[in-house]
Amino acid sequence: MNFVQRLAYAPFLVQVVVTRRCNLSCAYCDEFDERSLPVPTDVLKRRIDQIRKLGAWSIEWSGGEPLLHPDLFEITRYAKAQGFTRVMLLSNGFLLDPDKIQALNQAGLDDLQVSVDGVVPNQSTVKVLKPLRSKLEGLARAAKFRVTLNAVIGSAPAQEAIDVIAFAKAQGFRPRVCLIHDHDGQIKLDGDDMQAYKQIRRQLGRGFRESADYRSRLMRDGRAPFKCRAGSRYLYVDENGSVHWCSQQRRAFAVPLDEYTPQHLKEQFHQPKSCADECTVGCVRTCSRYDEWRPQRATGR
Repeated sequence: MNFVQRLAYAPFLVQVVVTRRCNLSCAYCDEFDERSLPVPTDVLKRRIDQIRKLGAWSIEWSGGEPLLHPDLFEITRYAKAQGFTRVMLLSNGFLLDPDKIQALNQAGLDDLQVSVDGVVPNQSTVKVLKPLRSKLEGLARAAKFRVTLNAVIGSAPAQEAIDVIAFAKAQGFRPRVCLIHDHDGQIKLDGDDMQAYKQIRRQLGRGFRESADYRSRLMRDGRAPFKCRAGSRYLYVDENGSVHWCSQQRRAFAVPLDEYTPQHLKEQFHQPKSCADECTVGCVRTCSRYDEWRPQRATGR
């Protein structure tokens, strides 16, 4: 890919599923199973090489739970050696311990994001502060990479999201908020959730207004239209090596990564997505924001 093509269409972020298996089974999640084997390390390295050829700036390990992959530290080192601007990790945090934190430091991880659904376990989730607190405090002491603690509004009593944000700030983590969504990535909240959102928004101020403050528009109007650039500025690569628009629209679009070309990037950059108006997938909105000024028009091959 030449320099002009890269500037115009290359991915800012590619999320790569390294294993579909997870150690948890949150009721609202459709991105895991309890039996899948990790993607073989040599296969992941080939995928990393292909993603780099597409001109991607950043890469992020996803799952399932990526820390279940036995060679996660090796593939992190490998990705760093290929010249990605940032190598990142999504995790539920349960498998973190001092040895793993040190291994991630040594591998050169740049960012870790842990989503915390609330404070105490409930029927939907155990991914909450009560069992995670000591692990997160250890992370705050030892991590050399940036840690984002993501409070989830809608998966626990609303006040608990506020408590998660307070904990994140106390530990020196970057606080962030996401909105619970259905299996198509669409907004799914009640009145108490909206009140909690408003309180958190006041607490975080300008730091909360991500991607043209789309959360506030979703809350106010039920929709927040944007020019979605998934399939171009953002890619989701599943465990089978297929590129999708995002984790929540895996049935809508799929192309094998080893067949993905700069032409695909250009086509998907211009392809409108019918799910965009009510989308809550923050990473897609963030990656799309830079090109909001550019037109979007469907193009043929």
